[in-house]
Amino acid sequence: MEPVLLWQKLWQVETKRMTLAIGMVVSLIIAFQSLFLAHKNVNSLIPGISFQLFGQNTSSNGEALSGEVLLNDSENKSEAPVMVGRFKQKEDSEGDFGLYVTKEEVRGSEDGITEDKARYLGNDSSTEDSSIVGTSSTGKQANERIFRGRNMGPCQTLPPFLSDTLILKCFPTLRKKGWLPRKTIFEMNNILLQSRVSSHAMKPRWPSARDHELLSAKLQIENASLTVHDPHLYAPLFRNVSMFTRSYELMERLLKVYVYKDGEKPIFHQPGLFGVYGSEGWFMKLLENNKHFVVKNPKKAHLFYLPFSSRKLRFTFADRGLNRRQMAAYLRQYVDLVAAKYPFWNRTGGADHFFAACHDWAPYLTRNKLEASIRVLCNADLSEGFKLGKDASLPVTFVRNVSNPLKDLGGLPATERPTLAFFSGSRHGPVREILLKYWENKDTDPAMKIFGPTQGLMNESAYVQHMKSSRYCICARGYGVHTPRVVEAIFYECVPVIISDNYVPPFFEIFDWEAFAVFVPEIGIPKLKDILLSIPEEKYLTMQGGVKRVQQHFLWHANPIKYDVFHMILHSVWFSRLNRLK
Repeated sequence: MEPVLLWQKLWQVETKRMTLAIGMVVSLIIAFQSLFLAHKNVNSLIPGISFQLFGQNTSSNGEALSGEVLLNDSENKSEAPVMVGRFKQKEDSEGDFGLYVTKEEVRGSEDGITEDKARYLGNDSSTEDSSIVGTSSTGKQANERIFRGRNMGPCQTLPPFLSDTLILKCFPTLRKKGWLPRKTIFEMNNILLQSRVSSHAMKPRWPSARDHELLSAKLQIENASLTVHDPHLYAPLFRNVSMFTRSYELMERLLKVYVYKDGEKPIFHQPGLFGVYGSEGWFMKLLENNKHFVVKNPKKAHLFYLPFSSRKLRFTFADRGLNRRQMAAYLRQYVDLVAAKYPFWNRTGGADHFFAACHDWAPYLTRNKLEASIRVLCNADLSEGFKLGKDASLPVTFVRNVSNPLKDLGGLPATERPTLAFFSGSRHGPVREILLKYWENKDTDPAMKIFGPTQGLMNESAYVQHMKSSRYCICARGYGVHTPRVVEAIFYECVPVIISDNYVPPFFEIFDWEAFAVFVPEIGIPKLKDILLSIPEEKYLTMQGGVKRVQQHFLWHANPIKYDVFHMILHSVWFSRLNRLK
């Protein structure tokens, strides 16, 4: 009997130990959920048990809201708070995003009229991705329109607000696709600094004399001596004016670019110069005609330019009834052709190749095969795969007059601008909807001139005059993060107020943008006026002076001049290549 009694005692001891262990695990899960997940929009870690701890907010349908910062409208405390989120739409079965796209949008500026009219209603960006921002009414309606017919994962009903955490819950596949939460301007600065340490291109498969020249230039830039006063540059605008000056000098002296002759018109070698996509066309035209930087012998080149137009690709394929996947495949075939015909792509894996593309779809069209190259994109969206330190942000310049791109340049002096803030545009994306909901038709507040489609189409002359006479120009994103209003504000010497989370502004690696622009997170729209009024007069005058001084770097010239936008874009490519060399 002794063995039996011994076995029973051992069984009792082990049972107690197992019970104790299970109890401890459950206690730890409850404690963890209580302390760390109380303000997160996630399910309980214990199946079948739900938690609402520490007064956690819930939506009308019981869906817990994320612990985002909540901002209530100061004029209407009964309204639900504004919450903001970002997501990447799931591609439909045909590989194209059909929401909100009309024939007029597809054809865009082909007739030179539709795009111009749409611009003053704010239709300056197409529909690849959307930002979700809402109140109990406006936001919910916007969300329902955008998500209608989409796979919502575990979310069976749509809550009125979508935060970053809730987006990942409702759309779990986004994490696999590289979706990223919003980044502040401070976080972008940190990412840029980290990229200079950790971001490196593929080691070339065989050496080249050009690589040694670039490495020597990089060393000289890093050890640049203090710049003597340059009357053409205003030091407070730059992160490091001495390094920029030395880098620019070396670029002018050393840089050589080879432009591939391959590719058929209209997608290749046929730039479009008018309208919202004008940047890619002007850059293509000026580079292909440049005799200082461009060489005929590719063995002498430091960089290689792929001369295609994302705008021409988009509209040419749309006219043929083709979709985005087919557009992307077309570009991949072009790269395969270049790689088979020339040795240069394979030597670096494309790291010394670059292109400039302004259409919203460019990040999608150029991923995978072209991702290792230096992508100069208008849609410089960190959540769409834009890589700070490798890619470059292309200024979105709305060119109204091809023969005279500097027409109407400038505006009223800083102290003679009667309007505090100006915006005119359509409800082109949920961020705009919230902006117009809070600030449109505020007759009791003439300082805020925020116009939506209800006032009718604003003609070009009135639009320009408002920008010229306003202190701050609101640059609210559309469906894409980019908007031509940023460069327009600089063009008319109005301080840009950028409301576009995750947007990397042009020449971010060179300029200290906070010296001449205001960044307002999308969630701060209800407090927009308070934010602007809190800026001291002296600070405003300093920023407006910075806008006037930085203006030269955003201007197109038929014959490029030193430090203009053509040279600044080329410098961004040069600078990116240098910083990724080991």
